[in-house]
Amino acid sequence: MTDGVPAARTSTVPATSQSEIAPGIPVVRSKLPADSVTGDRKVLVYPSPGLVDFNVHALEDIHLMGPAALMARDLMSPFVWLEPDGRFGIMVRAVTRPGEPMTDTGIIWGGWSDDGVHFNMLDQPSILPGATGEKDSGGVEDPTVVKMADGSYVVYYTGVEADMAHGEMFYATGPSLEKLVKSGVALASTKSLGNTKEATIDREKDGRWSLFYEYASDGASRIGLAIGANVDGPWDEQPTPFMPREDGWDNWHLSTGPMLLDDPEMPVMFYNGATHDARWRIGWVAFDRALSRVVDRCIEPLITPPPVPDRTASDIAFAASVTSRDGEIWLYYSLEDRRLSRARLRRS
Repeated sequence: MTDGVPAARTSTVPATSQSEIAPGIPVVRSKLPADSVTGDRKVLVYPSPGLVDFNVHALEDIHLMGPAALMARDLMSPFVWLEPDGRFGIMVRAVTRPGEPMTDTGIIWGGWSDDGVHFNMLDQPSILPGATGEKDSGGVEDPTVVKMADGSYVVYYTGVEADMAHGEMFYATGPSLEKLVKSGVALASTKSLGNTKEATIDREKDGRWSLFYEYASDGASRIGLAIGANVDGPWDEQPTPFMPREDGWDNWHLSTGPMLLDDPEMPVMFYNGATHDARWRIGWVAFDRALSRVVDRCIEPLITPPPVPDRTASDIAFAASVTSRDGEIWLYYSLEDRRLSRARLRRS
C-alpha cells in the first residue's frame, strides 16, 4: 500500500472532453504528463450519472481466534468468501508488529466462521514464504481465493523477494486451505509492469478469466486489466480500466479492490485510492458488462478510516473482499495495516 486527502468535488466539465462515462457526461483528461507505462492521463472529477450508490449501515470489528504465532501479528488483507454450506472462509495476511524484528513481509493464514465476524483460524499457516533463494522468500501477501467447480481452491498471492521490496503475483492450488501447493507465477513483473499484485479475478461465462491487478508506475500504484485462458494466463492486456483523478481524493495511487457481481450487467469494484502522502480511502467504480467502459464512479470515498490524533500515524482503509446475500452486502477491509473490519452496505 502506498497513499487520500481532501474530499473530492464535482468539476465543471468543459466541451473539450475526450470521452464519456455515460451518455451526456464527458470525461475530462488531465493536462499533466501521461503515465509512462500505458500512456493514459489522469482525469478530473466528473458528475455521477447516479446509476449506482451505496449507504453504509454498520461497521463491525472482525475477531480472529487462533494460535499464538498468528495472534502475535498484526492483520491485513482479509479475503472473505461464502461457501455453499453457508460458512464464511477467510484468508489473511499476518505481519510482524512495528518495533519487532521483521523476518518477512507477511504470512497467509486461513480460517472459518459461521457469522462472518468471528473466525476460528487453522493451527498452521496456509502459505509461508519460500526457502532462501526462492522468489517469494521475503514474504507472502494479499491472498485472493477462487473456489473451483470441483471444490478445490486457487489462491492468488503476492510473493516478495528477499529484499522485501520487489514482488510479483503467484498462485497456489489445493483441495483445502490446509493442503495448498505453490504452483508458480500467475502474472509476472516486467521492466514496464513492476510489482504486480493484489489480484481481483473472476471467471467469465465463456470460460476466460478477467484479472484486475495493481502494478507500479511513475512512483505510484496503478490498476491494470488482463484477460486469460487459464488461471495463470497467458494474459491479454486490456485498456487501462480507470485512472487517478487529478482533483480528487484518489489523485495519486490506485489499487485493486473486490468486485461486487450481484448485478451482472453492472459489476462494481470497491477500489482503493490515495494521494501522495499515503492516506488510503475506499471508493467504488462501476463498469459495463464487458468491463470495457466505466459507467459510474463515486465522488467522495465510501469508507474513510477513523481520525488519528497524530498526522504521522498510519491513516489507511484498504478494501480486500466483498460478499453479498439476500440483498445485504458485506465489505471486508483493513485499517492502519493492522486490524480488520467489515462494513454492512445497501444500495441506495
